[in-house]
Amino acid sequence: MTGTSDTLALLIDGDNASPKIVSGLLAEIATYGTASVKRIYGDWTKPNLNGWKECLLEHSIQPVQQFAYTTGKNATDGAMIIDAMDLLYTGRFSAFCIVSSDSDFARLASRIREQGVTVYGFGERKTPRPFITACDKFVYFDVLNANSVEPEAPRHDPQPAAVVKAKEAKASPAKPPAKPKLDAAALKMLENAVTASADEDGRANLARVGAHLAKQSPDFDARNYGFARLTDLVEASGIVDVERSGDSPKIVTVRMKGKARPKPNG
Repeated sequence: MTGTSDTLALLIDGDNASPKIVSGLLAEIATYGTASVKRIYGDWTKPNLNGWKECLLEHSIQPVQQFAYTTGKNATDGAMIIDAMDLLYTGRFSAFCIVSSDSDFARLASRIREQGVTVYGFGERKTPRPFITACDKFVYFDVLNANSVEPEAPRHDPQPAAVVKAKEAKASPAKPPAKPKLDAAALKMLENAVTASADEDGRANLARVGAHLAKQSPDFDARNYGFARLTDLVEASGIVDVERSGDSPKIVTVRMKGKARPKPNG
């Protein structure tokens, strides 16, 4: 992952994203760097983008108007691609954040990476695979929403407090959602990443493991399986031993279970 001093360009396809994800999106992007350019593209004369208008000023996102000149043709994509290439050629950005579930941006992502610039993609689960694999890292919208739950506004209930308490007592407690299980494919990817990243003694730095996982599958994310961090995921996998050393920063290494440690010489 890049450092937080990196300069990013955020480009949002307004026709393929919901304003509900904006808080989680910006929080996620802040972990990669600083978005000095934040633009959203669409035909702002159409009612389907009304939901975005309320949050653009709050989050300093610049709307870019693109009229839909021809029915069935997405002029928004073209405008977004042209702007992305213009920004790329300035050489000012170390990474681009492309927010869309449209496969039309697969070639754009590939072209940006050809220039040695990192691409972070964001989209729905239905995003076509070619766009996902064209990115260095891809994050699903539902993961962003899960990490940025908006607090509910206080509700003024006109009923007496005793009645409200009685209703709460009768209500059954909500069950927490079950965590998705690590399937065989995910476990195999983890095993391959640990094996490929391991030193001669079988230990692998967890940061290198994470980088290798991203190369195998850009949308591999611990949060997809209900874990906040990769460390939590590998500990729950049951196929590796986790070791920690140092304090500032703490170094986490992993080793495949059952791998014999080399015997000391002598």
